[in-house]
Amino acid sequence: MRILLIEDEKDLAAIIRQGLEEENYVVDVAHDGEEGLYMAENFSADVVILDIMLPVMDGLTMLTKMRHKGISTPVIMLTARDSLVDKIKGLDIGADDYLTKPFVFGELLARIRSLIRRKVDVKQAAICIDNLEINTANHEVKRGGKGITLSAREYALLEYLAYRKDNVVSRTEIIEHIYHEDSDMDSNVVDVYINYLRNKIDKGAGKKLIHTVRGAGYMLKSE
Repeated sequence: MRILLIEDEKDLAAIIRQGLEEENYVVDVAHDGEEGLYMAENFSADVVILDIMLPVMDGLTMLTKMRHKGISTPVIMLTARDSLVDKIKGLDIGADDYLTKPFVFGELLARIRSLIRRKVDVKQAAICIDNLEINTANHEVKRGGKGITLSAREYALLEYLAYRKDNVVSRTEIIEHIYHEDSDMDSNVVDVYINYLRNKIDKGAGKKLIHTVRGAGYMLKSE
């Protein structure tokens, strides 16, 4: 899944980015509100992490402009401010959650997962599709109770398909959500990783879960 991080403290931004990437998130970073707004408008993201104290355009102004432009991406406000007034203002103009610096990184991860689940109407950390179980908190995958070992990229692809289960996902959407913008990518690489997943998820199973929708993309089908 793709995260847009807008944080002007470059050392902190680098630490957060590294931590998120270790959890298999694709992370785009902006260091001021104007750049952040441009990226929010032009690049697909599943969650925005937004600092309030930003140069050029502060976070609250940026969030206001985002919502006025109809950008509904979930937003976690991240700031050193801890006053109730700031929290209320951020939530009132469209933030979905709020974390005060310093914070525990595990809490940030939990809040990101919660917002992604809310966005796709999934209530629990474990996504169950037939006898396939995907634990989005610890990245464990099982089918029929048997553990399946996946690479980071395989897991990211499976998780994205699972969040969009029973919906066709195009190759373009997959590339936008699980690969960096600067990756040398084409749709054939997606086909390769779909085949890797099929060999690990569907091979030997009585029921196939990963389906190709000719000319459109792929679907993780629950029924």
